[in-house]
Amino acid sequence: MTAASTTAHSLQSAPATPLPGTWKLARGRAVTLRPTTDGILRIAHGRVWATIDGPHGVGPSDSGDHVLEVGRAMYVRAGQRVVIETWSRETASYFAWDPVFAPAPQPAARPRLNPAIVLQPLADLRAAVGLGLRALGQLAGGVAHLAWDLVRGGSRGLPGRRPHGAPG
Repeated sequence: MTAASTTAHSLQSAPATPLPGTWKLARGRAVTLRPTTDGILRIAHGRVWATIDGPHGVGPSDSGDHVLEVGRAMYVRAGQRVVIETWSRETASYFAWDPVFAPAPQPAARPRLNPAIVLQPLADLRAAVGLGLRALGQLAGGVAHLAWDLVRGGSRGLPGRRPHGAPG
């Protein structure tokens, strides 16, 4: 391929109009991104060389330099600086930046109302009140019976009591 045919091929492969939702990186140019949120750098057209500020060397493929082409993407953390430049000096590249937002914290789930935690103690209280009223009724009946015995027979009905002057 001659230089003229290579240039003609490169010009034909570049889009005539901007790609929607992308930024154009002119041929031979570079741009520095300093995202404030995590995001994904996507290549829509062409090829770019992306250099991310360190730390590097964490993994075997983590040198800081990446070549990205159409359909490829790279995750970039908030505050991390990335410089991207066109790979080819003859054609422009197009890229998109898609911020990745952490999901909004969901409000704590409201506890479901459990009426059993109130109904059971209420039933227990009702049973206790019923038993208490029954005991009060029995006590009142016993006191009334005792009072009747005292009125009717004097002190003879009380256990452990002897009439005055009775032998001991």
